Amino acid sequence: MNYFSFFKSGKALYCLFFAGFLMSFLSSFGRNQDRHVNIFILQSQLQGIVTDGSSPLSGVSISIKGKTSNSSITDYNGQYTINAHANDTLIVSFIGFKTKLIPVNNRSKIDIKLEYDTTTLQEVRINAGYYSVKESERTGSIARITSKDIETQPVTNVLATMQGRMAGVSITQTTGVPGGGFDIKIRGQNSLRPDANSPLYIIDGVPYASDPIGYNQTASTFPTLTSPLNSINPDTIESLEVLKDADATSIYGSRGANGVVLITTKKGKKGKTAFNFSASTGAGTVAKFMELMNTQQYLAMRKQAFLNDGLTQYNDWDYDINGTWDQNRYTDWQKELIGRTSQINDIQGTISGGSETTQFLLSGSYHTETTVFPGDFLYKKGGTQLNVNHQSLDNKFKLTFSAGCNLQNNDQPAFDFTYDSRSLPPNAPTLYNADGSLNWENGTWDNPLRNLNAKSESKTKDLVANAVLSYEVLPNLFVKSNFGYTDLSTTESRTSPSTVFNPAYNISSANSSVFFNNTERSSWIIEPQVTWNAKIGSGKFDVLLGSTFQSQTTDRLYQTGKGFSSNNLIYNLGAATTVSVQLNDQTQYKYQALFGRINYNWKQKYILNLTARRDGSSRFGPGNQFAQFGAVGAAWLFSNEEFLKKLNWISFGKIRSSYGTTGNDQIGDYQFLNTYTTTGLAYNGVIGLQPSRLYNPNFGWEINRKIEGAIELGFLQDRIFATAAWYKNRSSNQLVGIPLPGTTGFSSVQANLQAVVENKGMEFTLRTVNIAGKSFNWTTSFNLTSAKNRLVDFPGLESSTYNQKYRINQPLNIALLYKYKGINTQSGVYEFEDLNNDGRISFPEDRQVAADLNPKFYGGLQNQLSYKNWKLDFLFQFVKQKNRSYGMGFSGQMSNENARASESWVQTGDSGPYQIYTTGVNNAAVSAYNLFTESDASVVDASFIRLKNASLSYEVPLHLSQTSLRIFVQGQNLLTFTKYKDGDPEFITSGFLPPLKVITAGVQLTF
Repeated sequence: MNYFSFFKSGKALYCLFFAGFLMSFLSSFGRNQDRHVNIFILQSQLQGIVTDGSSPLSGVSISIKGKTSNSSITDYNGQYTINAHANDTLIVSFIGFKTKLIPVNNRSKIDIKLEYDTTTLQEVRINAGYYSVKESERTGSIARITSKDIETQPVTNVLATMQGRMAGVSITQTTGVPGGGFDIKIRGQNSLRPDANSPLYIIDGVPYASDPIGYNQTASTFPTLTSPLNSINPDTIESLEVLKDADATSIYGSRGANGVVLITTKKGKKGKTAFNFSASTGAGTVAKFMELMNTQQYLAMRKQAFLNDGLTQYNDWDYDINGTWDQNRYTDWQKELIGRTSQINDIQGTISGGSETTQFLLSGSYHTETTVFPGDFLYKKGGTQLNVNHQSLDNKFKLTFSAGCNLQNNDQPAFDFTYDSRSLPPNAPTLYNADGSLNWENGTWDNPLRNLNAKSESKTKDLVANAVLSYEVLPNLFVKSNFGYTDLSTTESRTSPSTVFNPAYNISSANSSVFFNNTERSSWIIEPQVTWNAKIGSGKFDVLLGSTFQSQTTDRLYQTGKGFSSNNLIYNLGAATTVSVQLNDQTQYKYQALFGRINYNWKQKYILNLTARRDGSSRFGPGNQFAQFGAVGAAWLFSNEEFLKKLNWISFGKIRSSYGTTGNDQIGDYQFLNTYTTTGLAYNGVIGLQPSRLYNPNFGWEINRKIEGAIELGFLQDRIFATAAWYKNRSSNQLVGIPLPGTTGFSSVQANLQAVVENKGMEFTLRTVNIAGKSFNWTTSFNLTSAKNRLVDFPGLESSTYNQKYRINQPLNIALLYKYKGINTQSGVYEFEDLNNDGRISFPEDRQVAADLNPKFYGGLQNQLSYKNWKLDFLFQFVKQKNRSYGMGFSGQMSNENARASESWVQTGDSGPYQIYTTGVNNAAVSAYNLFTESDASVVDASFIRLKNASLSYEVPLHLSQTSLRIFVQGQNLLTFTKYKDGDPEFITSGFLPPLKVITAGVQLTF
């Protein structure tokens, strides 16, 4: 079955509406039975809409004063219906707003407007994983955004929704290619292993493996491998919580070392069945091009380079200046190769509703996106989400079921055109001949569009399902169990047909090749739990005890085919002359744990939170498979002390602190075992085996110790609310491959290295309610993180193979560089410091200057404004950092250069980093440029302030019952202020597409 055709044809939408109609009928039937009973008791039916002055409010509780059995909750449109006497009084309450008492006075319709009450925001319960906690009572560090923040962003990856919105959470987009990934670090890099720093992702209680599912020979989302996180639809998310400190993460034990990301999907709400439909369309473009020379500047630079070398004749292959190519032709290759407009379309439908005992939500979505590259390429993504909640009439038994299925189909060119767009000479030939065929200019160049014949395709299917059953055995004693299942499969292919080569080379299809990747990953988890809470005297106890049983299986097959009789058969391995299997394995990961929590709250003033977990992982050897982790958190709500209650200007005050340990087992499976792999060579007709890994029974857990202290302050009824936190994490017992001498036959052995990595910093958040009026509201949120990463200890670093990668008391993410002195005014060649005074510049002796490439601080500033039916939301993201400039190559080669100094490059002694003019074929100057690109002169200020996101919406006044229409415009990566000259300062990877600027417009209809 073609799933995407199914979505595109609209059949899925018909099914979605039919299912919603059926569930609505069943739920409304139950409600009608209730009305037949009530009609003999109550006098009249009252209805109306509840708003905040500009928008309807769903989930508002409405009851009759003195009659607790009669109540109602507003639906998605803010509408309610309740039976009431003429002299009754309504009690209208909603978290975050002041409770309102409204006399009925014999009315049949009452529209209600609620006023914000910022003091109740501290009563909001937030998800802490295995339990929930009031915002005012949490002892751990938890950052949170909700669907209101997510729905304003035209993004497809869940990590994109958090950029610039959370203190201590650094997120960088790694590519602008559709379906590309993001890099996330929660409070820094803890592990020496670059692939062991990802947080733990939990979707509705189910762990979600974020390990890449792509293969570096087939991944279409270059330069990163395919990430499964793209399968998560941001539109289905109700809230995102990020757990950071030991108190919050220790209950997850070995999986919480790098933080935990909790994803909670949207749930159905009781009330009339509501239909929500939205559609949007937009465009994406490269936000900023590099500054490149025009034809006159480029040719003058090339000619000057030959003159400086004393050369009077050009070579036959110097087509750009020897007259072979048109000396007056100019092509802006960036606009030609990465300057197209990506078309983005989204459609989504949701049905929700239910009775007092059963609620449901069913949604479907479909997304398409083209690229800015030439050619016809398309990224498609679609999925469905189902959620059902049920509780018994006595409210003792509860069932929650959620399931999400998402499909992706990504068709991309196998090569990124970004490098060609920046390096091709401006007078290079045109792309096409008059007849529409590719122009090879008599074999004088490699037409970049040849790579359109090479394709990279991937298809992914992802299912996440979860069921939670709970029962109240005794008053305040609950038993529950979580059952989760995930199933992910991906197929990738990348072709390299002979048609990507210049015809002058006479390359036949016998040189064509194809790479395939087939990955299947499935897992199940069972987590039985017992919770108990009770009030004893002036204190309150919350106790949790649970266990985890999890199993994950991964199957991988990487294959290569080479040599085909025809390029039309390139996807058929049976037609290949040579077929080789790069990797074929099946791995199984088993995990079990016992965890617990004890929370004691005395008089709403002093809170103590104890968490502990004992983990067992199959990734370690006998005797090292189990480890214990734990944490203690404490909080003092000093604003509840009697001596402060008289100070009306202080509405909230809390000091909290935590200390504990978490672990890390992100090392892959079977790393401690002796393993063998096939040689691919036959002896007497039998394929041989060869050892691939050494046995190490002492391989154990990586440990991360975390400490934090924080203060939270609210002023003027919490209209001003600030948090300041200090943290320090130290990670030891590092899981790395320790290099071995070549004489052993192995490059390394997996072991625990007694290196210590430290991350410490300060986090500051501020929320202000600037204006809270009847028609106009304005709220501002600000976050700032100052962080420092360093290698504290590394025994034997100088004698290890890591001695040219790390330095004690320096960050892990450093670049060891040459010390740049300047340009020799006589020779015009770059000069560098000879640190060891041996009379030459050599590696590694003279390449010892450490450049810190970590952000010094980062954060965001968000403003939310509303005026009547209008809403405006915008976010500025900022980062203070240094990074490498974009190295183009020396000026004597046939390549365009950065023209940041305009025409000053012809001046003797110019020190502009890309303005080397002294080389035609001068080896000394060429070598000097190569040293320059690896010197501290190549490290520049890459700080930026970016209008990351903006959203403007208008609620159309339809004056129709139960119907609303919203029109919106949204933008991402809209405007960037930076001194960085070489393109996008967020993403600095040579030759790959940066993040795009995206603007979309759409409508949302609810009825």
